[in-house]
Formats: sequence, C-alpha cells, structure tokens
Amino acid sequence: MRKSKTVYKEFIHEDFLLSSEAARILYHEYARQLPVIDYHSHISAKDLAEDRQFTNITELWLEHDHYKWRAMRANGVDEKYCTGDTPPKEKFIQWASTVPYALKNPLYHWTHLELKRYFGIDDLLNKNNAEYIYDKCNEMLKGKEFSARNLLAKMNVEILCTTDDPADSLQYHKVLQDAGVRAYPTFRPDKALALGNVKEFQQWLYEFEKTSQVNITSFKSLLQSLKNRIEYFASLGCRISDHGLSEMYAEDFTEAEAEKIFLKLRSGDEVNEEDKKKYASAVLFHLGQYYHEIGWVQQFHLGAIRNNRTKYFEKKGPDLGFDSIGDRNNAQSLSRFLDKLDSKDKLGKTILYNLNPSDNEVFATMLANFNDGKIKGKMQLGPAWWFLDQKEGITNHLNAVSNFGLLAHFVGMVTDSRSLLSFPRHEYFRRILCDVLGNDIENGELPEDIPMIGKMVQNICYHNSKNYFNF
Repeated sequence: MRKSKTVYKEFIHEDFLLSSEAARILYHEYARQLPVIDYHSHISAKDLAEDRQFTNITELWLEHDHYKWRAMRANGVDEKYCTGDTPPKEKFIQWASTVPYALKNPLYHWTHLELKRYFGIDDLLNKNNAEYIYDKCNEMLKGKEFSARNLLAKMNVEILCTTDDPADSLQYHKVLQDAGVRAYPTFRPDKALALGNVKEFQQWLYEFEKTSQVNITSFKSLLQSLKNRIEYFASLGCRISDHGLSEMYAEDFTEAEAEKIFLKLRSGDEVNEEDKKKYASAVLFHLGQYYHEIGWVQQFHLGAIRNNRTKYFEKKGPDLGFDSIGDRNNAQSLSRFLDKLDSKDKLGKTILYNLNPSDNEVFATMLANFNDGKIKGKMQLGPAWWFLDQKEGITNHLNAVSNFGLLAHFVGMVTDSRSLLSFPRHEYFRRILCDVLGNDIENGELPEDIPMIGKMVQNICYHNSKNYFNF
C-alpha cells in the first residue's frame, strides 16, 4: 500500500476553490479586486452610525449567527452557549469545539475565510487553540481599524443596504447619510400584511402611526401612509423593497373587501385565513404599483418555514435558527401576482429569491415570462440564499440562471447576514463563479476567450448590480 506524503499548507490559500488555470486567471485578474456591493443585508444601521467597537470576538462573530447556533446544537452543545447568557469566552470555546465536526458544511469554509481575511489567522480553529485565538482576536479588536465602518472598508464594501421596517424612524440612516457612508435602507413592510396574529398587527400599526404621525383609520389611509414612508425612505437613498414570505399572495380581492378586513384587524377581531390572504394580496398589489412608480427594485424572499420550535419562539422570539426550507407551490400565485402588475404596466424590476432547490427552474422560467425587452435583466432569480448559500447551491443557481436566462445580466451576490464578518462570502461566491466558468472553458464548453468571459465575471460581481440599482 502506497504511503501518502503529508503536506502542510494554508487551508485558505490563494487558489482556494479554483480547480483550473482558467478559473485562477478569471478570479485573480478579473474578480478579486472589485469592490463589494451588498444590496441585501441585515447589518445594524445603529452599529454603523455609532461606528461600534466590539469588546470581544463572541460579540462580533456569534451574537446573531443562527448558522453557527444550528451547528452547535447538532454537536450536542447546550442552548445556553448559543442564545443564553453564558460568558463570551465559554461560548467561543464551544463554537471552536464544534468547528472540526463541520467539515463539508459551508461553515467550515466561512469560518476560516473570516479568521484569515479579518484577523490574518491561518490556524484551523478547534478546542485546543480556542483560547489562544479568542485572546488574539480580542486584542486586535481594540484597534480602531476593527470598528464597524472600518470592518466594511477592510473588505472593500462600497455600498451596503440594510433591512428596515416602515415604522423605523431611520434616525441612524440620517446619521449615515450626513457622514457620507453609503449604507442605505431597504423598505421591508412585511408586518403591514398582517399575516401573524391580530395583536401583532395592532402593535405594529400603533408603532407605524407614531412614526408616520398619521391616525390610520382605513385601508386607504394605511396605503397612503405606506406611500409617504416610501418617499421618505427614498430621500435617504433607498431604492429597494423587500418581502420575506412563506409564499406569494395573489388572491382576487375588491377594495371594499380589503377595507372591511382592515377594519376588523384594526379593531382586534379575528380574521380567517382566506381573508388574511386576500388582505395580504391587496397590500402587496398596491405596494408593487408604488415601487414601480418610484423606480424601485422589488425583492421577494420566498420559501422558508420560520420559527418551527414554538417553545423557543415564545421564550426568545424569531431568528434563532429554528427555520427550514418549505415546500409551498408558488408557481400559480407568482404568475398571478406578476401578471396583474404587468397588465397594468406597473411591473418594476423584480428579484425573486428561492429557498427550495427544487424550485430553481420554476422561478427562473416564471421570471422569463415578464422580461419586457426594454431593461436588460429586468427579472432576476436572486442569488443562492440562506440554506442554499453554499458551493452546491451556488453552482445549481448559476446553472439555472444560465439554462433559462442570461447569466451575463445576473446582479451578483449578497450576504443576507447580521454579521459584520460575513463579507468574505462575496469572495466565496466569486471563487465558485470563476471555477464554474473556468471548468467550462477547460472542458471546451465555453470559448477560450478569457477577456470576454472575464468582462462577464466583472459585470456579475460588481457592474451589473451598480447599474441595476442605479447606485
């Protein structure tokens, strides 16, 4: 039996994920140095406005990371080390102890990319070096170059979009605008659709009335207040809306029905599921028209089943890592929703994010129905998202876009993250993109015209999004 020779080298080396010479040329000569435009994130505008300085690596890296929490739970780590109030160092050690078991999970790649790019650490994280790495990172975090804004600069982030409710005052975005920081709000009016319980909607409406300074007594006045907030968001640089939905809502409705349902919701009366769907459909349809009128891009994140563990949701709230892929049938409702807007000539630029891999082709072919021959890449299959944000998911997404549309017009990657250490995911995407195209060149499936394909890479990684969103 032949003995293998052990070769020790950096895990995240310069040709990481680049398996051909063509891929290496595309990445290093065309993609690597481009600035980052992250047009969908959940980064805190408050942290950026205050240029927050983090006191320890756990606070910065693990505080809101439900990806890591899921892995820790799977590794038998008690919940107190995830969402509990255990001391930061103990939480970090538990995460470090989990990392060696995350081989073949994208977290293994992301973890070591982030340690290397932000802290220059090449060590493979594990329980034996956890304290050393914890202390080393914490010492570095004392430097001003690790403040919130400087963390963006370190990763060459040129433009960032946050995610904001219409009831948000946007006070921190005003600070950012005055400081010349290119971090813009995104309009996320999910709570206006009243898909949760009636009390939640009433509480949101109360907050929205305070912010908008309007007594909202009718469906018509709700819509006018939302339109006013859209205009205010736009004054602070917003040019994108976003909706996170388990499914698309496109039921038939009349204005009288929407008014009646709104009044029931406002008064606290229970509303059946059929009426909830009608009401959500009415709000979405009107908002879609407003987005078109103001020239915004509308985004829809579809397919998640959220907050599956009731006892944790009731105790600690949403976004704790108890979500999964759903299997709703969205084809008919997507067709109805897009067609209704298109029939009124009110369908604006649209990005659909799909969470169920079996629906990539459904979404891609549906979107192609509504390109209008006027705007290049008007209808976009959004980048591989959430559970699909890994090598196979990204590759499958690129193939779906290629097979049913024009990859050359794709608007590139996002982090969809709350973490200021997540931006190497753009590098991860760029390496995978270049590897896919490079392998096609090597296999003779694409021409050996590196300048032509290199230009396409640059467009996908940067220029397309800049033009699409009018940044």
